[in-house]
Amino acid sequence: MKINEIKVNEYLTKSNLPSSDYVINPYVGCPHGCKYCYASFMKRFTGHKENWGEFVDVKKCDKKINLKKISGKNVFLSSVTDCYNEFEEKYLVTRNILEQLVYSDCNLSISTKSKLILRDIDLLKQIKNVTVSMSVNTLNEKFKNDMDNASSIKERLETLKELHKNGVYTVLFMSPIFPYITEWKEIIEESKEYVNEYWFENLNLRGNYKKDILDYIKKNYNGLYLKYVDIYEKKNNDYWRELANKINDYCEENDIKYINYFYHKELVEKKKEGIKND
Repeated sequence: MKINEIKVNEYLTKSNLPSSDYVINPYVGCPHGCKYCYASFMKRFTGHKENWGEFVDVKKCDKKINLKKISGKNVFLSSVTDCYNEFEEKYLVTRNILEQLVYSDCNLSISTKSKLILRDIDLLKQIKNVTVSMSVNTLNEKFKNDMDNASSIKERLETLKELHKNGVYTVLFMSPIFPYITEWKEIIEESKEYVNEYWFENLNLRGNYKKDILDYIKKNYNGLYLKYVDIYEKKNNDYWRELANKINDYCEENDIKYINYFYHKELVEKKKEGIKND
């Protein structure tokens, strides 16, 4: 793992994400090394020769976050890294950011796959409007280990439980949903007592990792391979439309609060169009 400390002028970045005005990424790169990580495109801008998951740049910034700028705005921590990757334990960049945000009235959303977030529960309880989403897309630890190096599924669920117990608004982010593999209904049943809301996002395959994932499916889930070819090579969206309807119906019938991000691209375009019209 290659670690660099880099100087940045500011932590805040304007966001194109559908539900965020600003993003904060305390690190460049991520040691979780998720096989399906869309953020691997960041290598095009960083000059890193290492494989995705084998480098981390630690961002250092002397400038304080402009709290007036984000007043009443939606701030996302973080979009192209995990702000609680293992190096946060040493460098405390995320904790230092949270110490500033305690005094903000922004709507803060934190996404992670790490139990390390529990270290900062004292700060999270002080922030007025905070949501913590934990990514869980399987109950199968072997499948999880094949896909990422983050906290175990058991640890992630225990983390959600502890956050919920301490009054933090919890989201289970079922992302990415792997066709015919992610046990979406079982995950909800397992966690619904301590999860306030569910977010759902489908697996998108693009770039270099598309071949890697399809090769993995062919080797480990050979019976599903042709179905994946139908979805990702032939671009047949029937599976996603049917699954979206099933999830929507199930959540509504069981009074489960949820957001379906299956149509993420359309949401992004709608936001851009809204900004243009303003």
